[in-house]
Amino acid sequence: MSPKFYSLRIQSIRRITDDSAELSLEIPPTLQGEFNFDAGQYITLKKTIEGKEIRRSYSLCSAPYEKAWRVGIKRVREGVFSNYALDHLKTGDFIEVMPPTGNFRAVSQQEKARNMVLFAAGSGITPVLSIAKTILQEEPLSNVTLFYGNKGFASIMFLEEIESLKNQFLTRLRVIHILSRESQGIPLQKGRIDTEKLEKLFKAFLINTVIDDVYVCGPEEMILSVTSFFEAKGLAKSCLHFELFHAGNVQKASSVENQITGVTCAVQLILDDDTISFEMTQFDQNLLEAAQRAGADVPFACKGGVCCTCKAKIIEGAATMRVNYALEPDEVEQGYVLTCQAVPTSSSINVSFDE
Repeated sequence: MSPKFYSLRIQSIRRITDDSAELSLEIPPTLQGEFNFDAGQYITLKKTIEGKEIRRSYSLCSAPYEKAWRVGIKRVREGVFSNYALDHLKTGDFIEVMPPTGNFRAVSQQEKARNMVLFAAGSGITPVLSIAKTILQEEPLSNVTLFYGNKGFASIMFLEEIESLKNQFLTRLRVIHILSRESQGIPLQKGRIDTEKLEKLFKAFLINTVIDDVYVCGPEEMILSVTSFFEAKGLAKSCLHFELFHAGNVQKASSVENQITGVTCAVQLILDDDTISFEMTQFDQNLLEAAQRAGADVPFACKGGVCCTCKAKIIEGAATMRVNYALEPDEVEQGYVLTCQAVPTSSSINVSFDE
């Protein structure tokens, strides 16, 4: 069945920097099974703001073992949802919430002895913090190194919690703050996390470390730098995990656009055991938009190929995605697509949100 929204009470809102806050949700016992999550996953929040329905995905900063559901929200310039949340939401308010999902996740394995390297920038710390807490708490033989980029100390989200973790796991957690606009008196820790900086950080902190997994969350440029750097160091792609918070100015792949001929496609869409039939053209339209125009209440959040809320499976027919930052290669092989990016390349297609 496709994911649904639930009206949940805001348990608390706590300011963590001048432009960010932690929002805690109250999950009734009857829904806690539905809201189980792995470290690193996100929830989608929905609110009507000035008469318009707005949806945004936020990663859970709490760890599964804490039995709490908390997200970090950072103010984005001209960000409709983030500004509303920080300026107007309050304890006791109700908000529509979709259960946790997402492929950027870490599942603890108690017997493992792993070296985990984590990178985050800005609000990208939210899923990374959940992952760090989970590994440190549930894998007593594993070690974590966290590189965290920010403008300055005042903008560091969850600074107190990170320091508390360092004190709790003195021999197993290293935290290296990289500040772009503030000096710590150490040149190595000033600047941005780019390829040049990565080489220096590697030599200083990781040169003798056998790395098992790398997790990175932040802007596209940093993610590309980190993943390319560790691939060049010989780390398998399966050990590199990343999540974009914003798609940025993503260029549509020319190979995809060349497959779009403008033909009309007959679509059969399965949603909550119901079948909806409609036609769509390839030009300037994707499966998600076409389904919405046909009246289907399909799940979605980012509409940028970054999250996987709109994931569906192609049962018959074919489609290609303009961009994909969320699905794993094996999911694509199984026929899953991000409907916000999927354009049919066959004259008919059968797509299911219930798989």
